Amino acid sequence: MIRFEQTFMNFLLQHQEKHNRTYHFLVLMDAIISAGKYIQHYYLTGALKGNLGSAGDINVQGEDVMRMDQIAQEITLHYLKTSGRVIHAVSEESEEIIQINPDGGRYFVYFDPMDGSSNIPHGLPIGFLFGIAKRNLEGPEDGHLRAGKDYIAAGMFVIPTGTFTLGLKDAGTWQFHIDETMNFVRPTQMVLPEDPKSWELSFNASNRTTYAERVQKWITENESKYAFRYLGALAGDFHRLLTNGGMFMYPAIVNHPNPKKNRPEGKLRLMYESSVVAFMCREAGGMAVSEAGIPILEIQPGKHHQRTALYVGSKKLVEDIARVLRNTG
Repeated sequence: MIRFEQTFMNFLLQHQEKHNRTYHFLVLMDAIISAGKYIQHYYLTGALKGNLGSAGDINVQGEDVMRMDQIAQEITLHYLKTSGRVIHAVSEESEEIIQINPDGGRYFVYFDPMDGSSNIPHGLPIGFLFGIAKRNLEGPEDGHLRAGKDYIAAGMFVIPTGTFTLGLKDAGTWQFHIDETMNFVRPTQMVLPEDPKSWELSFNASNRTTYAERVQKWITENESKYAFRYLGALAGDFHRLLTNGGMFMYPAIVNHPNPKKNRPEGKLRLMYESSVVAFMCREAGGMAVSEAGIPILEIQPGKHHQRTALYVGSKKLVEDIARVLRNTG
């Protein structure tokens, strides 16, 4: 017997019809899915084509640009433009906000086309993260940057594993797997497990002495209760977290021996990294907070490359550390 799997686009079509929504979102998601497939292809063939090395440039974040960073950026912008549905985009790889279709677009897209670039030379998993917000359809659109609570969807591809995860506002977080026909299939709703037996902690252990003392104390008191896993790519670490539960932490760096390397505001970008995983986590039953212990999704961006610390995962753990973070006495 042939087994027929439900495709992502069929799943999304049914979702739009169920909620009496337009098909414009389908057009945009078809573009993003196409971008994800092409990035996966270039990554899988990168070693043979010489695309896994450095491009010799520095991006707006002050980080070395890999050749795959440039390829992923070019692919994503091509498909966002051809969709005709995007007003403007914010990308980690672009210093300025990217104007695409300010007159006819309906959506804002915030994306990191290649999360975890340090894994590229080794062929290890990387991610493509994105968040989507809708324009104001009731009146004039001012083009302001949206907080995560205003996203209508957020998702990630974990490349080259062939997995795609999408959070839909008030409709859950869903995971799909690529099949032999290059379609994403078999929608599976992701819900963070409540049983702490499977929970994991994920953070850069080499930085632990640079965290605030209250964070270091919390880690010392709690780390023996859980397994420790850290891949070094937000998308990959969050991918594990969705299945096993626990918490991913990227605290602010405030006690570095070299004061110039302190990052009291945090390192991760708010709009296309932290808000993206926070949105998916909320839809899977979890939560995310900043170094101040406030919900990531409530933070209104003041600039498009704004940074933040991030604590994301199972609600019980995040609420616990949020109480510690809010107690600044």
